[in-house]
Amino acid sequence: MAQRHPASALILIAMAVLSWLAGAPSLARAEAAAGKAACVTASCHPNLGKARFVHGPVAVGECTGCHKQIGKHAFEPIRDPGKQCEECHEGLHTQKVVHKPVKEGKCTTCHDPHQSGFKFQLRAEGADLCFLCHDKAIAGGKYLHGPLGTGSCNSCHAAHQSEFPRLLSAAGNDVCFSCHTDKAESFKKSRFMHSPVREACVNCHSPHSSNYRYTLSAQGSQDLCYSCHTDKAKEIPGATVPHLALATDRKCLACHDPHVSDFPRQLTKQPMDLCLSCHDREYNGANGKIANLKSVLANNAVHHGPIQEKDCSGCHNPHGSKNFRILRESFPQLFYAPYSPDNYKLCFMCHQKTIASEETTVTLTGFRNGDQNLHFVHVNKSVKGRTCRACHDAHATNNPKHVRDSVPFAKWNLPVGFQKTKTGGSCQPGCHQLFGYDRAVPVVNKPVAK
Repeated sequence: MAQRHPASALILIAMAVLSWLAGAPSLARAEAAAGKAACVTASCHPNLGKARFVHGPVAVGECTGCHKQIGKHAFEPIRDPGKQCEECHEGLHTQKVVHKPVKEGKCTTCHDPHQSGFKFQLRAEGADLCFLCHDKAIAGGKYLHGPLGTGSCNSCHAAHQSEFPRLLSAAGNDVCFSCHTDKAESFKKSRFMHSPVREACVNCHSPHSSNYRYTLSAQGSQDLCYSCHTDKAKEIPGATVPHLALATDRKCLACHDPHVSDFPRQLTKQPMDLCLSCHDREYNGANGKIANLKSVLANNAVHHGPIQEKDCSGCHNPHGSKNFRILRESFPQLFYAPYSPDNYKLCFMCHQKTIASEETTVTLTGFRNGDQNLHFVHVNKSVKGRTCRACHDAHATNNPKHVRDSVPFAKWNLPVGFQKTKTGGSCQPGCHQLFGYDRAVPVVNKPVAK
């Protein structure tokens, strides 16, 4: 006789058992049915097994699987539900962080051991289950984090145990990145990351709810920034000459990205490009018109050093100032001013202070007639000293040494009339006579009538 394959034999045996179970209830099934019938009566447990989700032993009438019977209608109380549950269910104490009810063996804090209208015999649905223990105030803000708003606490937290603090599903920002994949990608590609973001998204965002948009912990365009940047919290409101970019609805965000950037200081563009994104038109300022700087730079080839370095903030404070045109240091805004080194602190940040204090020189400047320092002649006067802006444009010109073609003189745009030579030059400003200078052979100019 041919030998039957062992696997085939097992299949035949299984089929026979299933057929027998379907055709005639076993003694065990009959006993279970009798046990269930004995518990589910009008006088004892009439509704048992009628909910949408029923615990397996209850569904098949195995009440004594969990309850130890000590008399005809007497059962021993379940003293340790956790251990009782683990007789069937796998233990949940294998990871670093265990949910407190699980750790204490209080499975029935969350699960009804008999039946429930909710999946897994939970005592409530979604976040309502968590709020049986946790303070509902965490959801009291005007703006809810999406998972909490939909009752999906388990989108971020594990229900039983986890390898991470607070039963989180991943470490730190990785929890956030599991949904915010766009941020995860941009963070990988950008050169600079805001330090609170690197540390933890929850430094700025509440993971549950907030009264501020994007569940921020404070108003996001400036107040939140001030919570760390305390120096700016004093500097910006204290500026007597404010930068109007900070007066827009976006405030700090007009220039800075709060997450990542390819530019230093979290700027949204290369610094000068950022400035020119607004200064590409003429403005009416408190002290006269502010030029269209984008046009000025495009139409003039000789750019001031900070402009060449694309660093407008070398001279201007983008957060505001106590000086004209949000300049970092003092600089006279008038054509004439009495000479004082303090009036020119801005220029002397880079240029030597002695350029206007030494009457003669052969090294400080090329603007001299022989060894006569013509900066001293023009600037160092007790009454009508010519300020730097009388001859120079601080942004760009088409002349050497940033000399202007013309300069505002009250209502008149006064022509400078500058001409440069190999060893000197000349100018004829406005209605004045022609003056020349030469470093090699000093020019004898016609005396000025007094």
